[in-house]
Amino acid sequence: MEVQEACLNTLDLTGKKGLIVGIANSNSIAWGCANAFAKAGAELAVTWFNDKARKHVEPLAQEVKASITAALDVEQPEQMQALFKTIEQQWGRLDFILHSIAFAPKEDLHGRVVDSSSGGFARAMAISCHSFAQMAHLAEPLMKQGGSLLTMSYVGAEEVIPDYGIMGPVKAALEATTRYLASELGPKNIRVNAVSPGPLATRAASGIPNFDALMTQAVSRAPLRRLVDIADVGELCAFLVSDAARNITGSTLYVDAGYHILG
Repeated sequence: MEVQEACLNTLDLTGKKGLIVGIANSNSIAWGCANAFAKAGAELAVTWFNDKARKHVEPLAQEVKASITAALDVEQPEQMQALFKTIEQQWGRLDFILHSIAFAPKEDLHGRVVDSSSGGFARAMAISCHSFAQMAHLAEPLMKQGGSLLTMSYVGAEEVIPDYGIMGPVKAALEATTRYLASELGPKNIRVNAVSPGPLATRAASGIPNFDALMTQAVSRAPLRRLVDIADVGELCAFLVSDAARNITGSTLYVDAGYHILG
């Protein structure tokens, strides 16, 4: 009993301050994570992409009592710098980041990788992958006592998933970036991990051709014969930013009902 209570106590996020990037609506993976963080006691900063997204995200930010809210388009460097400046001024530190954004131009996403444009490929890489490194760079001086950085990947990073297109190479780069950041930031006690959920009905996923068929196939392929949901992802992420995961870094952790183990 004492061991169980000790484990539960380490999952208490009371006093931790975290930035959530990537909420689009209540079906977003980032929302499942924000909800789990808030329930565990963390204080949150929440961003939205633009004014159009704000009306969907702001009520969710209020629901988790986010003390910092702001617009963040990662293609606008001044917005990212301003956000981290606000965090520094208001909180003085940062304990964790949840990076859950991905984008590829439609014409490149829906085509073959071999036909992708250099501009489209570069933009997908900049938004979906390099933005994570940029956030890590800005977070590093705010994580004086250590911290945790999380990003979202997918099994398409390591195997060919039909219709996943250029997001496969981009997610592979994101997982490699995770490992390098973990190595570089580890001496400062900053942990960096990627989480790889199974197929989820999110707004981002809706842009992938034949995604409904992919979800149906996932149920029959996964050993547990079911899909995961955003709460499952949120619970794993709450663990990963907690002190209970203090020795986990540089990893890609799957929450997919076992989907990734079968070809």
